[in-house]
Amino acid sequence: MSTKKTESTRRTDDIVEIQQLLARYAVTITQGDVDGLIGVFTPDGTYSAFGETYSLARFPVLVDAAPKGLFMTGESLVEFDAANPDAATGTQPLCFVEHSAHDMRIGYYRDTYVRTSDGWRLRTRAMTFIRRSGEHGAELLFIDVRGDGGRIVGIEFAQRAADIIGRQQRKH
Repeated sequence: MSTKKTESTRRTDDIVEIQQLLARYAVTITQGDVDGLIGVFTPDGTYSAFGETYSLARFPVLVDAAPKGLFMTGESLVEFDAANPDAATGTQPLCFVEHSAHDMRIGYYRDTYVRTSDGWRLRTRAMTFIRRSGEHGAELLFIDVRGDGGRIVGIEFAQRAADIIGRQQRKH
């Protein structure tokens, strides 16, 4: 029996590894494990949301400022780069449920993946929100109404993150 893997078997192994990487992302961010979250990215990795791109150095502040809750993700639709066997892109659906009020936000991530010496990693992850109007956008602009007059979730988060980052920059 040949031990040589077929292209199809290699791609299946790659998909399983990428799916596990993305599961680790969802679990670590749900549990507030910043080091685990950073570990799913390449050293030059970035996350984009709210009209801004965040480097790994900013992840601790970003995670601290973000609402806490459950990140439920679906399987990513992975597309491999035909010219580079160590590169791929993907789109992964997300439903986030905030822990205290169970408010939900839905959308999807658009990702780039690269194979490193440590296995597949995220190089970029960009969040697209699906608004109540049905529009898709990077900024969370809709009002999240819970029967208490509503609140603007995305702007509050972005302002809190900007305030924390500003305080940290003034310290140094």
